[in-house]
Amino acid sequence: MIQADKFMEDKGVRPTAMRLLVFRFLAESKTAKTLSDIENAFAKADRTTLYRTLKTFEDKAIVHQIDDGTGMTKYALCEEGCNCAIEQDLHLHFHCNNCKETVCLTAHKIPHINLPDGYVAEDANLVLKGICDKCSGQ
Repeated sequence: MIQADKFMEDKGVRPTAMRLLVFRFLAESKTAKTLSDIENAFAKADRTTLYRTLKTFEDKAIVHQIDDGTGMTKYALCEEGCNCAIEQDLHLHFHCNNCKETVCLTAHKIPHINLPDGYVAEDANLVLKGICDKCSGQ
């Protein structure tokens, strides 16, 4: 696993105790997590502190947001070397209609899309929905 404190320092983030806990929680998770999921994992933590931690992580390309259509923003760790640039670091996400979990499919990159002149992309999110490998039994 990634050495959390070194990874954060390399991204310009001070590795506080709470930031390290949240980072490790996300690193050990195989699925994207909501703020509520993270809050439930740290019952004694303040919701505002957790939100600010996620916002800092997002601003420094440590995590990225996923809108999987459930109405709840989910967060997942970025890969090493990711800078969350729309031109180069986009990958698929998969939301299981059965277990309701969302995962990053980082090995499956979204190709660059050439927009017409005058259009400027600021965000992109491609979520496939179906049945995951665990739920399908394959």
